[in-house]
Amino acid sequence: MKKAIVTGAGGFIGRTLTVELLAHGVETVALDVEGIDFAKRLPKSDGLRIVECDLSRLLSLGEGERKPFAGADVFYHLGWEGSAGDARADYAVQLRNVQWSLDAVNFAKESGCSRFVGAGSIMEKESGFVGNAQGARPGVAYIYGTAKLAAHYMTKPLAAQRGVDHVWAMITNAYGAGESSPRFINATIRKILAEEPLEFTAGTQNYDFVYVSDVAKAFRLLGEAGKPFSQYILGSGGAKPLREFVEEMGRTLAPGRSLYFGNVPYTGVNLPSEEFAIDDLVRDTGWSAEVPFTEGVRKTYDWIKGSAL
Repeated sequence: MKKAIVTGAGGFIGRTLTVELLAHGVETVALDVEGIDFAKRLPKSDGLRIVECDLSRLLSLGEGERKPFAGADVFYHLGWEGSAGDARADYAVQLRNVQWSLDAVNFAKESGCSRFVGAGSIMEKESGFVGNAQGARPGVAYIYGTAKLAAHYMTKPLAAQRGVDHVWAMITNAYGAGESSPRFINATIRKILAEEPLEFTAGTQNYDFVYVSDVAKAFRLLGEAGKPFSQYILGSGGAKPLREFVEEMGRTLAPGRSLYFGNVPYTGVNLPSEEFAIDDLVRDTGWSAEVPFTEGVRKTYDWIKGSAL
């Protein structure tokens, strides 16, 4: 891989992947929406080209506007509106994401890329389970998971038709310094810092967390060595009940604080532990997680605390 395109390059995972690619000598075209000034989040590098472009107009770019993308080998599609918070339940937003993912495959082909690497979610699996369960009443957040599943299943045949290798990574739960979303790790750390009650579900559902730098490394390796038309679970390889992660966070970040389990209702799906297996990822790329959970949450805690000052 000599040159790559990264959509969503101003986002949490996207900018970490951009840094990872540049560190390994990969010329990188970083693309994100207009008006967010994401250039300041990325390192200065002769190998970096920054392009501000909404995904909605990707296919309408003129010949001159497309020049920075020419000659790329791999197209990493991480751009996704509404990946956290209330926007997960906005079906109009999520349907646009599916359309833009399909547009991204076509743009990858038109740019000469031989490989398309998409960012999926473990919620694809959850959505499949709950969607097929008789009598299930899934929460609205599964609109997001179902959109990811649709993007996965629709980009794959389109890529086959266009002659572009399709590789899909289903991220279990990325976290780390630099993320500002209201997702679980961040929300819990903010509660700790604010000295709010630490209340959770019973925590019996299986979970897996993977630090953002490990996620970026995995994406780089999938661009280089992932098998065509294969899907991969991208997690730490250490899935276990959520309660065990929470207790580890408590010991690391809030020793002596009480943790209250069962005070928050849980309406999601408890995936079997084997659904989190990363054997294919390890076998095909040689990847392994490098940041232990305790180290990762400490880094995240320090970053959030520093950002609040």
